[in-house]
Amino acid sequence: MSPAPTGRGKTIACAAWLEILDELGIGAFLVDPQRRIEAINATAQAIIEAGAEDVLGRDCRDVFLGVPCLAACPFAAAGGPAEGPRGVEARGAGGESAFLVTRVAVPVFDARRRPAGCLTVLQDLRPIAGLVQRIHHEERSLKHILDSLEVGILTVDRAGIVTFFNTAAEKISEFNREDVLGRPCGDLFRGEASRIGELLRETITRGETRAEGEGCLITASGVRVPIRMRHLPLRDEKGAVVGGLATFSDLTLERRLDEALQGRARFHDLVGKSPAMQRIFENVRVVSRTEATVLIEGATGTGKDALARVIHEMSPRRTRPFVKVNCAAIPETLLESEMFGYVKGAFTGAVEDRPGRFQAADGGTLFLDEIGDLPLALQAKLLRVIEEKTFFRLGSPRTTRVDVRILAASNQSLARLVARRKFREDLYYRLNVFRIELPPLRERPEDLPLLIRHILRRLCASRGIPVPEVSENALRQLLNYGYPGNIRELENILEHALILCPEGVLRRRHLPEYLQAMKPSRPPQTAAGGAAENAERRRIAAALRRCGGNKARAARLLGMDRTTLWRKLKRFDLLP
Repeated sequence: MSPAPTGRGKTIACAAWLEILDELGIGAFLVDPQRRIEAINATAQAIIEAGAEDVLGRDCRDVFLGVPCLAACPFAAAGGPAEGPRGVEARGAGGESAFLVTRVAVPVFDARRRPAGCLTVLQDLRPIAGLVQRIHHEERSLKHILDSLEVGILTVDRAGIVTFFNTAAEKISEFNREDVLGRPCGDLFRGEASRIGELLRETITRGETRAEGEGCLITASGVRVPIRMRHLPLRDEKGAVVGGLATFSDLTLERRLDEALQGRARFHDLVGKSPAMQRIFENVRVVSRTEATVLIEGATGTGKDALARVIHEMSPRRTRPFVKVNCAAIPETLLESEMFGYVKGAFTGAVEDRPGRFQAADGGTLFLDEIGDLPLALQAKLLRVIEEKTFFRLGSPRTTRVDVRILAASNQSLARLVARRKFREDLYYRLNVFRIELPPLRERPEDLPLLIRHILRRLCASRGIPVPEVSENALRQLLNYGYPGNIRELENILEHALILCPEGVLRRRHLPEYLQAMKPSRPPQTAAGGAAENAERRRIAAALRRCGGNKARAARLLGMDRTTLWRKLKRFDLLP
């Protein structure tokens, strides 16, 4: 430890700390209020490859070239919290060799609580950086292999700072590599995904490989992606642990295949963070556990079928049959026999007994889709089955008893059909025990980015292809469209685009022609909210300018997620 050039008490006190940090292998140095280096320990000298005689008395900005300390210097906000940790690349006193460090800076005060200096702690990242550099330079073929794998790979140093993030990790997590490197791993993986960071820390501490199995990752846009994780320590040439590595695989395709084989649906298949959808999710969680009849109303393509399947899958009847009847697709003359079945000889061609849909659903759930199209004559028989749980098969003198739960759906308002005398009032009240109305897509625009990403993942998983990025122009068109066909139309649009998208970026030219020709419209601004919206528009525009147009950084600066920022950029016509 080199002596300080001054004899002040605070330097002597901090010198003791420098020696302690030296014993721990942590670099540190002390500067005075003029930013002149007063003391520096041996570890810091080794990190910057310069002796004490080369740096003592010099301005820290001259010694640590390229370290961006001015914007958050402790002297600029004395008494504030410590800065960092931050991963930075800088040059030492000679200005020739580059070094990668994690830096934490904190002000030092005198007896009167006045700023008297600054203590900066440095951690050398070169051991882990060396491993990554070998991938970048000496083993380029290995780097290409890592970037071509559909397995996410990230590495961290002993402090948990991300030092490597491959292409698959970007696609799975939707985080950009440039925004991830140099940040703590805990900033990226929160909620359910926080286990990744916790296991990495345990792996580094114990020096043991950990296989966690399956978990869930929350992407940058808020989508839940099932993943399989594995963690292992990174060691240098001497065998010392210098960091950790995590791999995570996207299990979306595997889960889809499993669901297809089992004929089951998952609750997270219903995507939406809008208040309307959140209320529906809460209602579904409650009503699914009961035996109540549920009436689902909503425009064509809003997902009534999917919602009915989710209710069944979350109910106590999940292991029993789920039978769907499309009342609009079966000819009126065949509806009764399809619903209730028949016995041999009931009519010409009835050569054997045949059970109907009610018997097929015995013990499970019967989903009556488009029930508003059911003929009035059959509505009376349906009412009796719902009330008495018995019915007559065509040609049979004996009743058949069944135990089924009824779910019904309609793209028309049954109340309006009752008013027009096209639907029985008594049947309507028997069905309307618990009503759920699915909103059209145009009334939940905040769900569009989530739905686009969710549908793209599902479509690409079924084809075994990687999920493409969506260009800003294409996303702008998708977010500005009204979707009269709702989610079903959005699925068709994205499937059309994937067919025409051979490269890894989905562009505007890949969308259907009618969507390409649509001119983006800016929503009208109300007089009452005009001032507030103008203020918010100026604030967002200023943040974008400050971040050089980088939307991810602007979102962090504004304290909002990227999907919210994107929606506001579209709303305020700030997209390029």
